[in-house]
Amino acid sequence: MPAYSEEEIIAGCRKKNRAIQEHLYKTYYSMFLKVCARYAKSMQDAEQLLNDGFLKVFTQIDFFKNTGSFPGWIHRIMVNTCLDYLRSNSLKEEMNIHSRSIPAEESNIAVSNDGIETLEFKELVNIIQTLPAMTRTVFNMYVFDGFNHKEISDQLSISEGTSHWHVHQARNLLQKKINNSEQKKVLYEAKRV
Repeated sequence: MPAYSEEEIIAGCRKKNRAIQEHLYKTYYSMFLKVCARYAKSMQDAEQLLNDGFLKVFTQIDFFKNTGSFPGWIHRIMVNTCLDYLRSNSLKEEMNIHSRSIPAEESNIAVSNDGIETLEFKELVNIIQTLPAMTRTVFNMYVFDGFNHKEISDQLSISEGTSHWHVHQARNLLQKKINNSEQKKVLYEAKRV
């Protein structure tokens, strides 16, 4: 497959050139599948979100104004596609149930990053996918996509304190799952010897 410059890719996508669209898709497939996987319940859902996101990239390419990075623009589309998915009626109820169950006194707890950095990305994504939908969404937006709590609050129609709580809750749940995963690895290694 021939290599194209970013300008050629953008121009080709604007002309709806299928070969260039395919090249763009294959070039960024794994990068943006990781983004979608962090928000989705399963890899099948992540692949659907990725395809939906690329469809938006191809149909909205004229909105890219060559300011900022092209991959950054695609990243924003992928994140917004994931957020649209999470706002859908099928997941909205699940997300609201978890939002209503938050104790008010826990909304401003400080959080630690211990343990999360030691996992491989694939392991971390698998563990993140087990989090409740709202907690997973807030955690992804805050930790991976750089949203602040005010922006999360505005995007998801929750309070900033609730956003803080979800990040704290995600880190606590992840820490427990990471510790459990590490204990299983130690036991497995001990049995192999």
